[in-house]
Amino acid sequence: MGRLALVLLTACLSVTAVAADAIKGERKEVFGDTTVHYNTFNSTFLTPDIAKAAELTRSKNQGVINISVLKDGKPQMAQVSGTVKDLTSQSVNLNFKQITEQGAIYYIAQYPVDQQETRTFDIKVQTGDKINTINFNQELFPGE
Repeated sequence: MGRLALVLLTACLSVTAVAADAIKGERKEVFGDTTVHYNTFNSTFLTPDIAKAAELTRSKNQGVINISVLKDGKPQMAQVSGTVKDLTSQSVNLNFKQITEQGAIYYIAQYPVDQQETRTFDIKVQTGDKINTINFNQELFPGE
């Protein structure tokens, strides 16, 4: 599973480099001493082995959102939930699962990507009694 964290991080960084026009700079929100990093990408960026290990469906019509929470620069456990909406305001709940390995904690969820369009993500991250919200738009493309 140690490879999974490395591959997810690499996939996020690769997507950032590939989609430089869509993603300007690092994707993060800072809430006091807590920083939430987030990224979304098509599941075809994952190798079949990594997708299987993370129990993700690897498909050109499936996206992945990856969230990590750091407090004072160290991985922080959180409760992560959210939705993704299309332009007609149809909403899909994001069912995040926690992946913990070798000093890293990630929260990942999948969602359908049937066509090219801009989607709105609404993410809630709860650490202790604090609930922080992240809202962002992302243009999505079905994979190759």
